Amino acid sequence: MRNSQDIVLATGNAGKLLEMQSLLKPLGFQVHPQTEFFSEEVVEDGLSFIENALIKARFASAKTGLPAIADDSGLQVLALQGAPGIYSARYSEGYLGLPASDEQNNKKLLAEMSAFPRNRKACYYCAMVYVAHSEDPVPKIGLGQWCGEVLTAPAGTEGFGYDPLIWFAEPKCTAAEMSKELKNKLSHRAQACQALVAQFERTT
Repeated sequence: MRNSQDIVLATGNAGKLLEMQSLLKPLGFQVHPQTEFFSEEVVEDGLSFIENALIKARFASAKTGLPAIADDSGLQVLALQGAPGIYSARYSEGYLGLPASDEQNNKKLLAEMSAFPRNRKACYYCAMVYVAHSEDPVPKIGLGQWCGEVLTAPAGTEGFGYDPLIWFAEPKCTAAEMSKELKNKLSHRAQACQALVAQFERTT
């Protein structure tokens, strides 16, 4: 029988799952990926990161009967008017006739940014939500933002997604060149998680 600290993590992304488990384990939560319980994917038809995170959390909670945490995150590029935004994971769908993947997403971003040699600011954004049950009317919401610049070529082999292309003035490297431990302290997801945890602390 699962204890009261069990939470289902609403994600099917292996990289995100590892990152989230690392962030949440020290807080005393027993984190279980949704794939332990079901394989269906909910349609993320929200118009914002917050809406999509809530959709995923409510779905996972309804399927499992457990409290759920979900996040929705992506990259916003100033010169591209906020793209790829909520479509970050599938930004390159159909690009060069291939399905979306991290590699294809990065290739498309580099191609789009070739027209902007100077204005290359980009921010990772994350909305993380907790629902006590699927119809929770007062979900907890944590937000995080992590800003850097888009490089002209990838650097680094760690992380996932756009990490090889996003360079940060501090600590003067890309997200893909950071250790997992450092990224988990600085990232948009870490910030959102900390903001979420602070709300638990205020209510206990």
